[in-house]
Amino acid sequence: MKVSMTQVGPIGTNCYILEDEAAHQAAVIDPGGDAPRLLEALRGLDVRYILLTHGHYDHTGAAAELAAAFPQAEVYIHEKDYCDVDPSLFPLRTELSGVKFYGEGDRLTLGGLELQVLHTPGHSEGSVTLRCGDLLFCGDTLFAGSCGRTDFPGGDTAKILSSLRRLGELEGDLQVLPGHMEDSTLSRERQANPYLRQAMSGRF
Repeated sequence: MKVSMTQVGPIGTNCYILEDEAAHQAAVIDPGGDAPRLLEALRGLDVRYILLTHGHYDHTGAAAELAAAFPQAEVYIHEKDYCDVDPSLFPLRTELSGVKFYGEGDRLTLGGLELQVLHTPGHSEGSVTLRCGDLLFCGDTLFAGSCGRTDFPGGDTAKILSSLRRLGELEGDLQVLPGHMEDSTLSRERQANPYLRQAMSGRF
């Protein structure tokens, strides 16, 4: 398994390329912009998935271009963020055809890898976290030292605290790969992240 990250778009979204090196298959997570750079990084790979942790423009900005370049790739988003998010936050709805919906408990196979979908609403109604082994692709739910804002349409503070508690209660010291800023570990965030600490205390 290989993971690479490229910061893309106007506000530095972390776009991840998850690759099963043996199968030469890849998934792109949150292609928020800069499609030419991503296409170069994906050269020679069999891109099977374009996975969106939520529907905000800074995480979807290059999805349509990548979908056109890799017609075999399946584009996934949670139904709530495809149907309910303000079009100003997800303007690509009409440009993406054949979008598939994933939700809680779904599993996707990438070569010999498996990704599990955890529905973690709060930043948006359809926010998800994708788990692959010891990796958590958290989108804008959990950041190093912080969490996603809840003042956009579909945001909900109580829901994000519930989602944070769920992530914090996962067993093991998982690697936190957020949608912005630096990566972290779950053990570090349990100790130092005030939002995660509040969530795990049950003080909603």
